[in-house]
Amino acid sequence: MLLETKEKVTQLVSPAKPSEIEAVREAQARPKFRVEDLSAWFGDKQVLDGIGMKIPENQVTAIIGPSGCGKSTFIRTLNRMHEMVVGARVEGRVVLDGQDIYATDIDPVLLRRRVGMVFQKPNPFPTMSIRDNVLAGLKLTRALKRNRGGEIVETALRQAALWEELSGRLDEPGGSLSGGQQQRLVIARALAVEPDVILMDEPCSALDPIATARIEDLIHALKDNYTIVIVTHNMQQAARVSDRTAFFLLGELIEYEDTNQLFTSPKDKRTEDYITGKFG
Repeated sequence: MLLETKEKVTQLVSPAKPSEIEAVREAQARPKFRVEDLSAWFGDKQVLDGIGMKIPENQVTAIIGPSGCGKSTFIRTLNRMHEMVVGARVEGRVVLDGQDIYATDIDPVLLRRRVGMVFQKPNPFPTMSIRDNVLAGLKLTRALKRNRGGEIVETALRQAALWEELSGRLDEPGGSLSGGQQQRLVIARALAVEPDVILMDEPCSALDPIATARIEDLIHALKDNYTIVIVTHNMQQAARVSDRTAFFLLGELIEYEDTNQLFTSPKDKRTEDYITGKFG
């Protein structure tokens, strides 16, 4: 009886194994998105095949894989930008906060306010002022409240780590900024509409190492308030910025794990071959 009691006490006070800690952390992470059996096509060409995954709230999820594996198409299905291409279609479900975003009563324009997108190449409106660039999304959806423009611009630029650099230059054109500043301005524009999710499609591929570091620092800061999904070819970047990583290959989700686990102990040989440079 005494031995049995000691064993029970030991079990209670013994530190949990790493796998057990990860299981608890995953269970506690609220899924922002649930993707269920998602497939996508461009005309007759299928580019995604039966994707199923949960994307946790207030974490960074990285999507990696070789060119043409469906990474960019996947994140575009998360805010219905995929359907903007003629002949494109999807099957399956994408559930955001419990609601199927492909339901007939969902307005795609309003959805894209909740799920913003930052593209590979910085795309501010070049002749529009920095101030008007930040407010562009709100003006487009007629959601800009009178006399709140100045407050919104300052808040968004502070969130994008640009206020100190640009507070005295708000009337200058967005195209006058450096590449890294332009990308952060685009992020500020996305933040101004108060989204829940920010999708980033290779946001650093056109930037120099210093600007890339600024964007990565920004991603770390933003995840406290936003759910972020980032597509990247740079596996070192995925390892630096993300909490979870998904590996795509030929339109299929091969492996989706905690980032540290996927990069150090991948379960699938194809994942190991990709991250060790045997293909891709």
